[in-house]
Amino acid sequence: MNLSRRRLLTGSAALGAALTVPCLTAGAVARTAAVVRRDLPRVPFGVASGDVTPHSAVLWSRTDRRARMLVDLTSHGRFDRAIRLRGPVTGPNADFTAQLPLRGLRAGQRYDFRIAFEDERGRRGELVEGHFQTPGPRRPVSFVWTGDTAGQGWGINPDRGGMTAYRTMHRTAPDFFLHSGDNIYADGPIQAEVPLSDGTVWRNLVTEEVSKVAETLNEYRGRYRYNLLDENVRAMNAEVPIVSQWDDHETTNNWYPGEILTDPRYTEKRVDVLATRARQAFDEYLPIDHSAGRNRLYRKVSYGPLLDVFCLDMRTYREKNPSPTAGATPILGAEQAEWLVREVSRSRATWKVIASDMPIGLLVPDGTEIEGVANGLGGSPGGRETEIAWVLTQFQRRHVRNTVWLTADVHYCAAHHYDPARAAYTAFDPFWELVAGPINAGTFGPNQLDPTFGPKVEFVRAAEYANQPPSDGRQFFGHVRIDPYSKVFQASLRDMAGAVLWQKDLQPSR
Repeated sequence: MNLSRRRLLTGSAALGAALTVPCLTAGAVARTAAVVRRDLPRVPFGVASGDVTPHSAVLWSRTDRRARMLVDLTSHGRFDRAIRLRGPVTGPNADFTAQLPLRGLRAGQRYDFRIAFEDERGRRGELVEGHFQTPGPRRPVSFVWTGDTAGQGWGINPDRGGMTAYRTMHRTAPDFFLHSGDNIYADGPIQAEVPLSDGTVWRNLVTEEVSKVAETLNEYRGRYRYNLLDENVRAMNAEVPIVSQWDDHETTNNWYPGEILTDPRYTEKRVDVLATRARQAFDEYLPIDHSAGRNRLYRKVSYGPLLDVFCLDMRTYREKNPSPTAGATPILGAEQAEWLVREVSRSRATWKVIASDMPIGLLVPDGTEIEGVANGLGGSPGGRETEIAWVLTQFQRRHVRNTVWLTADVHYCAAHHYDPARAAYTAFDPFWELVAGPINAGTFGPNQLDPTFGPKVEFVRAAEYANQPPSDGRQFFGHVRIDPYSKVFQASLRDMAGAVLWQKDLQPSR
């Protein structure tokens, strides 16, 4: 929906007069939600915003019946002067989810919004509030990133406060949250109780859809609904815009297009069928700007003069997982690789974050084959390393500066510095790759580093034993703050309590 700047900043007297929404405090909103009539549309899973740029955003919510999305939007915190936006009608075909793209926003502005749904009789139901901030000049930029939510059977444990690492990230007051993939674990059943090594029991909240591997569209949707049962996740969604990527567990472990499963847990063996259902659920439940095309997840999210985020899709365009000795094998595909080089080269932002849903230098095997990029052999690039080598060389040839690769996937945190002085392949400029996660899943690692691009481990914090539970505290996220004057990119890796484990100030190249 395109909005004029005047309309967003001031509204009109007629429109303001037409609104009947009183100016409520957050506490009043909560009380209103608690007593909403059950014959009116409800908003049981909260609200969210995503892919916020200086002039655009996407709003999301879900109701419990066929209804039209209504949004009250204000740029000055006064809902008695808000504008009323009529969003789409949603129903069972979208699992009662709805999204409203916004255009024509003002840079550097906080926007407060309220979402409700209107039934077929024109009656409005439960009202839920959120806000987001558009990036602007002379403002610092901060964000958090991580991956791996509700994996390895570690779900929402009410006895421990739910997914508390989300609350920790929320408390840093970031401008946005980059989820680097594995938003759900569609292939990981969640059971009511999991025995722990100390003799205690981890107790999960369980729903029917998470009790088995996801195969049907409803089971994939149910995985997203499950995560939204957690109050920490809902609270963060309402106030921190999300930038979402997908990896393998949104569908099934280590999948690639055309794969036929041998896993006996599945009755549907065709991964392409499962991936189509998984992708529909992903698109329904995450607020993503699809202006570049609904079939494309790789995209640029511009966050003002300090930062552009380039979100990769390393899952959709890959070929069969290769052997370690295989020749050139796509993981991005030619079109995405060319897009990445072209758009990063054109970027005028000081910092270019390459949001990679898999690490570059860490060996991630799939049995005797290779799931990730690195093939573990060193020497000249082979397999999927070939495509990444081309990208890195093009960055060098086009004099691209200030790139940082951020990733998750391997369920531990690490800081890697890549330098051609240490590498077998040398046609690239030095860069950093920072690894975070998991945020509510089992902890593993560390993985073997492949020497092809000359990585050096500057920091690592991994599991003490495989599939270490969240109750042991080894859950990790990354935090970035970019100063608007010095333009220093301050990156840190933190644990689930918020303690800074490693920090580095990256100076911008001119």
